[in-house]
Amino acid sequence: MAAESSASAAPLPSAQAVSVDLDVTQWMAHMRGAACRRSYVGTFVVISATGAMSSSRIAHACDGSLQVERVETLSGVPRTVFRRNGEVRTFFASSRTVRTDRSDTPALFPQPSVVAGTKLSQFYAVQRLGLERVAGRSADVLWLKPQDDLRLGYRIWADQETGLVMKLQTLSPNAKVMEQAAFSEIDWNASVKAEDLSRAMDAVDGFQRVSPEVRKTSAQEEGWVLRQPVEGFVPVQCYRRTLSVEAGARSVLQCLYSDGLASVSLFMEPMDATRHGGVEVQEVSMGATQMLARRAGEDTWLTIVGEVPRKTLHLFSKHWERSR
Repeated sequence: MAAESSASAAPLPSAQAVSVDLDVTQWMAHMRGAACRRSYVGTFVVISATGAMSSSRIAHACDGSLQVERVETLSGVPRTVFRRNGEVRTFFASSRTVRTDRSDTPALFPQPSVVAGTKLSQFYAVQRLGLERVAGRSADVLWLKPQDDLRLGYRIWADQETGLVMKLQTLSPNAKVMEQAAFSEIDWNASVKAEDLSRAMDAVDGFQRVSPEVRKTSAQEEGWVLRQPVEGFVPVQCYRRTLSVEAGARSVLQCLYSDGLASVSLFMEPMDATRHGGVEVQEVSMGATQMLARRAGEDTWLTIVGEVPRKTLHLFSKHWERSR
């Protein structure tokens, strides 16, 4: 992997390296547009702060408003994930099972998502640090600096020609790398078409099909409210989904908030004495991802997850209440 090959990369360059005032909104728009500028096939590697590494092969194509991609795991449990706009289909070869779901969760790598209603320039400043090569490509190196202590920083390598995010580092408040995702190689001349990927996504014959029920809803409709907004974060979506296709299966409510870069998910499920009994509050740190879980009322267990400082989760937890 070009540039830096470990999640324990060197600290951020000093501000004197290259100092160019740039607008964060314009940079993000440039990177989002990369998704439909070119089709590509590549291999990307994710490294956590603990050194754990995973790799995947991605094929991405776009035809008008249709975006389709295929991601095949090269490490861990073998599986192939297709994404077609908001639809997700996961094939598990060993069990001959295919699961269909929806996912509108904002992402940064390899292409940033669009989140309406956010004000990135109010909460992040951008500094261009120069040019580096990643996977044989010249990339602009950007430092996205949080303007408060409710969000993490990012270092992004954006392909100079297309704007595609070639490498992403999530940074702790003291600028240490908590997680890194990067292309190790990429082919811009690969013959990959949206219709071919879409056809492969629909080739479910011979697989056991699993499609848990997913219903769009809102926190208000479900009887919950964030009494005081967490600065910069706006509601994105809220879904209630069953955890299996079996009759009477328990369901989980997920409400998602984002500031345009970072996202926080709140999951609500019925209290389970076996799994939740005797525990008042749980806090877990997994690299850049923080988790906080607690009892919410008499019958609900609340789990909050996000790539944000722990303080942010505590604010969501403090102000998340029953509205009825």
